Amino acid sequence: MPRRIGAKITGVTGYVPPRVLSNADLERMVETNDAWIRGRTGIRERRIVEKGVAASHLAVEAAQQLITQRKVNPEEIDLIVVASVTPDMLFPATACLVQDRIGAKKAWGFDLSAACAGFVYALTVGAQFVGAGTHKNALVIGSDVMSSIINYQDRATCVLFGDGAGAVLVEPAASDSEGILDFHNDVDGSGGCYLYMPGGGSLNPPSHETVDKKMHYVHQEGQQVFKYAVRRMAEVACHLLERNGFSSRDLALVVPHQANLRIIRAMQDRLGVDDSKVMVNIDRYGNTTAATIPLGLRDAVEEGRVRKGDLVLLVAVGAGYTTGGILLRWAY
Repeated sequence: MPRRIGAKITGVTGYVPPRVLSNADLERMVETNDAWIRGRTGIRERRIVEKGVAASHLAVEAAQQLITQRKVNPEEIDLIVVASVTPDMLFPATACLVQDRIGAKKAWGFDLSAACAGFVYALTVGAQFVGAGTHKNALVIGSDVMSSIINYQDRATCVLFGDGAGAVLVEPAASDSEGILDFHNDVDGSGGCYLYMPGGGSLNPPSHETVDKKMHYVHQEGQQVFKYAVRRMAEVACHLLERNGFSSRDLALVVPHQANLRIIRAMQDRLGVDDSKVMVNIDRYGNTTAATIPLGLRDAVEEGRVRKGDLVLLVAVGAGYTTGGILLRWAY
């Protein structure tokens, strides 16, 4: 087992925009219905930003809540890592915009792109800097405005996604009995063709042609993604538990990426844990990509489903394919 990361989560917050896009609303936009959406995804509604609201705005809302919750001076924040596939713009980084707006004048930061596994990757990175002893306060954010890259004429994708942000503060762990115990992240680039946005980068820069071809929207082959996500989420979960001498019976809570309720339940069955140990809020928010796990943690805390000392597992699969898992002892 690799050297333990001496870092812990000391606060978690989340923010979703007020506008609700229900399944009934989608019925008026595309050929679908509530029963079809719920049966295949478990989603009944999602939150959508108003025009002009970007990923940085959601990230700042979550960050400011966290600053208030933890009573931390923004100038004490050393590092900001923002996980997102929908940054405000290609540059500057969304982390720069967040840093300026929250007054974290002494922080440096950057964006991280790993799609639905982005928050797990970003938390791993933030914890490494804190665990190395070079940073005392790392702000890790997952924020995505998926409605900005969704084709609302494509019923296979438009029913899945929502907008939102979540944030955690990472600080040094006082002992081996708390904080992040282990992580496992990997990629399988051969799966990149099954979930991607073909337009907007250096390969296909924006043009009339790319817009006409709808290349700036999410493209997905759902069955391929489903099969991979079910298998890898369960494999990574079991791997982390076994490597650290635990079994699924030791888990107090699993917070999986909220992509599809069927994926979550299939992973849960393979892991062998009951509903009481699995955080599910996809019915309210849909797939908010990098925001799903921090929003899940926020809801778990508010619902009293996680307590100090509990063994918690975070696991996600995203485009790339990217896979990430973190095993931790809840610290507050």
